[in-house]
Amino acid sequence: TDKPRPVLTVSPSWLSPGASVTLNCEVEHPSAGWSFYWYKAVPDLSEKSSSYELLPDGSGTAQDSYIIHGQTHTAGYVCRAGRGDPEYHTDHSQPKFVWSADVHSAASLTVSPDRVQHFPSDSVSLTCEGNFTEWRVSKFSEKGFFSHCCDCQKLSGSSYKIHSLQEGVTVYWCESGSGELSNAVNITVRGVFK
Repeated sequence: TDKPRPVLTVSPSWLSPGASVTLNCEVEHPSAGWSFYWYKAVPDLSEKSSSYELLPDGSGTAQDSYIIHGQTHTAGYVCRAGRGDPEYHTDHSQPKFVWSADVHSAASLTVSPDRVQHFPSDSVSLTCEGNFTEWRVSKFSEKGFFSHCCDCQKLSGSSYKIHSLQEGVTVYWCESGSGELSNAVNITVRGVFK
């Protein structure tokens, strides 16, 4: 049978740099005896996926919540749970992201044209900047779907173009080959094709 998959929530989703972030890991049938494991999702561009890096003191906690102090950059997290002896583990949760709009020197994302609202027929350019040779763009829609940006046409090593935008609010960010995540940018699309 398929393993159960816990649901991870993060609060807040948008970060004031240096603030604390709370992760909560919810299993389907909560009961005594679960231990929780907390990970940072690190982009792996060669595998087109992410690897999981255990957070400090994040192995087998009795609490179903975990607090990260002083976070400054965009980051993705996952959790899983285990119980019994030998220990049975759930699947990893879907990744959840904490976004920072703050631009930092390691990795940054700029959008052109940079305006409050776009139309579905608009095209936009995304540029990832930083001292890296490999990039990919990821996105998260207001409906809760996370994906790598398949509709981002690569123009050069670090520039991408989106020719038609999805209606709604979508968050975009860059991921580097060494696991750095850029600032996140909201792109809001409303209205009809012009």
